[in-house]
Amino acid sequence: MSAILVTGSSRGIGAAIREALETRGLQVVGHSTRGDGADELAADFNDTFAAQSLWEEALALGDGEITAVINNAGLFAANPMANSDIEWLDAWEDTLRINLTAAAQLSRFAVKHWQKRERDADGVRGRLVHVASRAAYRGDSPDHWHYAAAKGGMVAMHKTIARAYASEGILSFAITPGFTDTAMAGDYLESRGGADLLADIPLGRVAEPEEIAAIASFCACDAPSSMTGAVIDANGASFVR
Repeated sequence: MSAILVTGSSRGIGAAIREALETRGLQVVGHSTRGDGADELAADFNDTFAAQSLWEEALALGDGEITAVINNAGLFAANPMANSDIEWLDAWEDTLRINLTAAAQLSRFAVKHWQKRERDADGVRGRLVHVASRAAYRGDSPDHWHYAAAKGGMVAMHKTIARAYASEGILSFAITPGFTDTAMAGDYLESRGGADLLADIPLGRVAEPEEIAAIASFCACDAPSSMTGAVIDANGASFVR
């Protein structure tokens, strides 16, 4: 039985994505830093080789077939300008490795896997879904240069993959949420004034994880091939392009 790999599936958006896919009867291989059970693999993306190990273990659980990869794992931690030079650089490199480099590694392994796979009835070999952020387009706070840079890089990587491999039946989609009701975003909202920050969101509320999960599930399973390369905003109109 083939599987869908979802990184960062232990909480927040990732947990909602996993639940949405499993509700459809699909096999999901989850991931977290420490792992939790047979179908949630452990991989610490600070380790250069963790993404490769995760891919190989996920492939084994999927009986040699992964049909989609959802790059959702992320690190969102402040990196104040007042930090020492080495502290600032360490935080930059940690965030880029976890949020972008590991996703790039998994995407590369997936593309190489799908290039050897037969097309399905719709002509598709595999699907990538990248959970980026509106920060890719509008930037973020002065303490989050690294986060915005990583998500901007993810969107650029996604577009490159979509253009490069569409003819081979390999599809790529990106989602750019704004604030979402997770513990990570909740801490940030509180640090930036809590409810006052909602004034920047015309919808009047942050997104729910289940809303982002519905988009991710659609992209991983149902989106037509002609949508490859699309970036789907989900930010309550707080940033429109």
